Amino acid sequence: MSGHSKWSTIKRKKAKIDAQRGKIFTKISKEIIIAARNGGPDPAGNMRLKAAIEKAKAANIPNENIQRAIQKGAGGGEGTQFEEFTYEGYGPGGAAILLYVATDNRNRTAGEVRHILSKHGGNLGESGCVSWLFKEKGIIIIDRQETGISEDDIMLLAVEAGAEDVKVEEDSFEVISAPEDFANVKTAFIEQGIPVADAEIAMVPQTTVKLQGEEAEKMVRMIDLLEDNDDVQAVYTNFELAD
Repeated sequence: MSGHSKWSTIKRKKAKIDAQRGKIFTKISKEIIIAARNGGPDPAGNMRLKAAIEKAKAANIPNENIQRAIQKGAGGGEGTQFEEFTYEGYGPGGAAILLYVATDNRNRTAGEVRHILSKHGGNLGESGCVSWLFKEKGIIIIDRQETGISEDDIMLLAVEAGAEDVKVEEDSFEVISAPEDFANVKTAFIEQGIPVADAEIAMVPQTTVKLQGEEAEKMVRMIDLLEDNDDVQAVYTNFELAD
């Protein structure tokens, strides 16, 4: 979700993870199963699986749970037949919404998503209606308070590692890269002893819509409910909270 700095948003999500750990476990396990099913059980040759395992470890999912999900996906057994697709639509104020979904019941998920959007001033759109507003990028978050590193040093390291841009926020640095350079950029920071607060390949909006008042409240509530849905793996939007 956009609005304030991305690190502030991530810290908010992490707090929600602590409060809803079981739901998060389910979503990440589903991602591991799908990744292992599609690309094999070896994370060295399956970047999607490697990223899912890193996410699982960051959420403190036990290793035995991770291995069980990998085996389930690689074995192709019961519970691995998830269907992946995207939903596109609009929220209050015309803000764009892009959802990544993995489900074993498309009709159930469609009904639940449609209900959440319509109840909060949004609606589903046709395929392609908002996806063109987003580009896939690698995003690495550096917590400024934790590292104490200077803006110049971050900029220099990011450029040398192959990053495209660095956004400087009050509480964080947001290092942006092409998806294919993401792993190298992340490794460069880790090798320099710089803690990475969060790292992911995400869909980044190219333009934003500012919301305030009731529209902003409805949008925040809508995003919360979509993220809470067991079948919604990721939520991307181009809204910002107006000053």
